[in-house]
Amino acid sequence: MDFVKIGDKTISISRINEKIQDIIELRCKGYSQQEVAKMLEVDRTFVSRLESIGEVRKGGDIAIIGFPIKNKDEIYDALKEYGIDYILLMSEKERQSYIENQGGRELVNDILKIVSEVRKYRHCIIIGSNMRIKLLAALLDSHVYTIDIGESPIRNDVYVEPQRIINIIENIIE
Repeated sequence: MDFVKIGDKTISISRINEKIQDIIELRCKGYSQQEVAKMLEVDRTFVSRLESIGEVRKGGDIAIIGFPIKNKDEIYDALKEYGIDYILLMSEKERQSYIENQGGRELVNDILKIVSEVRKYRHCIIIGSNMRIKLLAALLDSHVYTIDIGESPIRNDVYVEPQRIINIIENIIE
């Protein structure tokens, strides 16, 4: 079915596909977005948005939350190499400070903001105590992967082998 009716317009699907194919071919040949837009008589923003829609970024759809993590800097560096955009890792001291430096209302609002932000990601890796990972997983719509680092409550930082997280990421992005 090449033609579809949208309201009072008749749309050619093959014409749209051909235009997209032309844009991609010209961009692959090294033409700028502006040059392609001018050559094909489309808006440059259309070319940009089309590329954004099709962009495949390693780790771009993955959020990672973890506490209390002893080697959080090491893990953070490894995650950045995989292009992970949302990373929230805390040591026990940082977590306690975060809680103590806010009133109840602010803390609840911050937690809700974090949950709201993480829900935008397709995949979420949660690192924490057995109780906390279950609670967080229940709040999220994403595919949730958990790394249980101990029985709740955990009072000291825990070393997490970065390769455990990397293995999950590599399975997601394959």
